[in-house]
Amino acid sequence: MSNTADQIVIRDSRPEDAADIQRIYAHHVLTGTASFEEVAPDVDTIAERRRSVLKAAAPYIVAELDGVVHGFAYATNFRPRSAYRHTVENSIYVDPQTTGKGIGSRLLSALIERCTDLGYRQMVAVIGGARNVASINLHKRQGFEQVGHLKSTGFKFGAWVDTVIMQRALGPGDETLPE
Repeated sequence: MSNTADQIVIRDSRPEDAADIQRIYAHHVLTGTASFEEVAPDVDTIAERRRSVLKAAAPYIVAELDGVVHGFAYATNFRPRSAYRHTVENSIYVDPQTTGKGIGSRLLSALIERCTDLGYRQMVAVIGGARNVASINLHKRQGFEQVGHLKSTGFKFGAWVDTVIMQRALGPGDETLPE
């Protein structure tokens, strides 16, 4: 592992991280298809979204390098109906200035571990853009497999955008019944 990867600190997010999270997310909203939002939310909206994730007792974590937040990840319910209660969807975003330094891998690995510890059995990644190979490859390295490809589900930057669905089991997955 590189020196940079060794220096990455993964920790629970804090209220004061909202501005850094907003900055990172706004970049992805405004320049790519990782998010299908077209207008970057403000800091207050990001703070409220964070509170909602935590209120649901789900993890919301950040990656810190040299005391600065360079990425974040969180899990939400995959769908609202009760039968989905053992499945989470992950979201992960990395500062474009530090892409390729292992931050995404460390965040996703920690998120998988935390969700497993919470008793979830499946994790789903809904990836905006079939050309988003960085995210697809990150998820493959963490044991996800592609289980779906939805064509032209989004329209952003004047073009149709596909959605790639990836999934991995957490803990015993579906080998045993949940408690």
